[in-house]
Amino acid sequence: MQSNSLTNDHPDIVVVGAGNAALCAAISAHEHGAQVLMLEAAPAEERGGNSHFTGGAFRFAYRGVEDLTAVLPSLANEDLSNVDFGTYTEEQFFDDMFEITEYRTDSELCEILVRNSLETAKWVARQGVKLQPGLGRQAYQVDGKFKFWGGLALHIWGGGPELLQALYAKAERCGINILYETPALALVRDRGRVVGVKAEIRGEPVELHADAVILACGSFESNPEMRARYLGPGWDLAKIRGTRFNMGAGLTMALAEGARPHGNWSGCHSVAWDVNAPPYGDLAIGDQFQKHNYPFGLLINARGERYVDEGANFHSHTYAKYGGAIMRLPGMFAWQVFDAKASPLLRSEYRIRRVTKAEAGTLEELAPKLSGVDPQAFLRTVREFNAACRTDIAFNPNLLDGRHTEGLAINKTNWANPLDTPPFHAYHVTTGVTFAFGGLKISTSGEVEDLYGRVIPGLYAAGEMVGGLFFHNYASGTGLMSGATFGRLAGRSAAQWVKLRHSAA
Repeated sequence: MQSNSLTNDHPDIVVVGAGNAALCAAISAHEHGAQVLMLEAAPAEERGGNSHFTGGAFRFAYRGVEDLTAVLPSLANEDLSNVDFGTYTEEQFFDDMFEITEYRTDSELCEILVRNSLETAKWVARQGVKLQPGLGRQAYQVDGKFKFWGGLALHIWGGGPELLQALYAKAERCGINILYETPALALVRDRGRVVGVKAEIRGEPVELHADAVILACGSFESNPEMRARYLGPGWDLAKIRGTRFNMGAGLTMALAEGARPHGNWSGCHSVAWDVNAPPYGDLAIGDQFQKHNYPFGLLINARGERYVDEGANFHSHTYAKYGGAIMRLPGMFAWQVFDAKASPLLRSEYRIRRVTKAEAGTLEELAPKLSGVDPQAFLRTVREFNAACRTDIAFNPNLLDGRHTEGLAINKTNWANPLDTPPFHAYHVTTGVTFAFGGLKISTSGEVEDLYGRVIPGLYAAGEMVGGLFFHNYASGTGLMSGATFGRLAGRSAAQWVKLRHSAA
C-alpha cells in the first residue's frame, strides 16, 4: 500500500528515504516480522532518490558461471560459448576496494560488503529485480568473443527505473506504506533511545513514533551550501547527476543528535557530465549525460593540454575521481576527443540528442570548434601524442593492454591509439556529482554510533549515509551493492531490536 495519508497503525520501524537502500531496508525489516512505514521527501513521480538515475552496474564477488547462474538462473539456458565471464573473487573485490581508497576503507564495513555481496545479489534477485549480462558496457567483442573486465558481469536490467519498479512492487506486496512529500525534519528521542521522527506533511508538522528509525535518505550532494562547506570552494557550482532532494537532511538530523561523522567528508563521487546538462538529474535522460569512454580518446583542457592519464585503468576505476579533476581546471570544463577508430567502442550516452558535440573531417577543422580551448596548443598536443604512441603493441579494449606513450609529460598507460582517422569528434563536459563520501559511523549491525563510539539505541543507517567505505575514488557498481547490503542489514537488525523491545515490554 503506497499512499499520502497516515494510517491508524503504529509502525515498528520508520524508514526515512525511498531509494534502493531504503527499500531494501524496509523489505528486509518486513521479512523479519516488523511493520514498516517509509517517508519520502519527493512526490511520487520523483520518488527513489539517486537510484532512479543509476545505469544498473551491480558489483559482487563470483568464482565463475555457477555463481552467476545462482543469481540469474536463466543464464543456464543461454549459449555462452562466445562469452568469457572470468572470475571476480572476494580477494579481487578486496584488492579493488583497497586500491581505489588508498587502503583507507573501513575494514569492518568493507568486509561486510565484500563477504555478503554474492548473497545480497541473490536476495535482490529474489525480490523480483531482473539482471542481465553487461555485454557492451563491461565486455567488448574481440576475435568473436566477449571478455568481461572490471568485475561487473551482471547489471540490473533496465537500470535504476526497473530496479525501483521491482522493489516498489515488492514493498506493495508486503503492505509497506509510503508517505510521499513527507520530509523528515528531526529525530525523536526518549531516555536516550530514538523513538520516532518529526516530519512535515504538506507543510504540517507531525510526530511519527516507532521503536526504531532507519535513515536511508542519501547524502548532501544536492545542497550547494553543504557542497561548498565540505567539498570546498567551487563545488557549489557543480552539476548534480541525480535527485534534487538529497539535501543532507538525514545527516543533519543525525549529527544534531550526536551521531559520529565518519569517512571522507571532503570527497565525493563525481564524473564527466555534459556541460549543458541541467543543474539536477533529468528523469527522462537518467544517467545518459555521463561520458565514460574517455580511456579510448584524449582529455583536453582550456589550455589545449592533456591533464590526466586517460588510460590509467578501466573507466570503472577512474571515472568517479576524474570528474573531480575537471573542477580544478580553468573554466571547470574539458573536451573528450576521439577519432573514428574509437566510435564503435562508445556507449549509447555519446549518441543521445541532448549532447554537446563537435565534429570535423580534420583536426585543423575540429580545433576551433572546441569552445574555450587554445586551438594551436590543442593541435600541438595531438601531434606530440600521436608521435609518442607505441603502435607496435596490440590494442585490446578488454585488457589493460599496455599500449602506451613514451616521452610525454603525462603518459597514457593503456589504449594509446593515435588520433589519425577521420571523422574526429569531441564532447564538452563538466563535473557531475553523484554523492558525497562522508557519512555516519555505523556498527557491524548497522546501528548508528555516537561521537564516543556508543550505539544510539533504535537508530540505523544505510546507503549513501554510511561513511567510511569510500575515500578519494570509487569502483562502479559498488553503490547499489552497498545500498542493498547495508539496507538489508539495517532492516534485519532493526527488526531484531523491535522484537527485543516488545519482549521486554
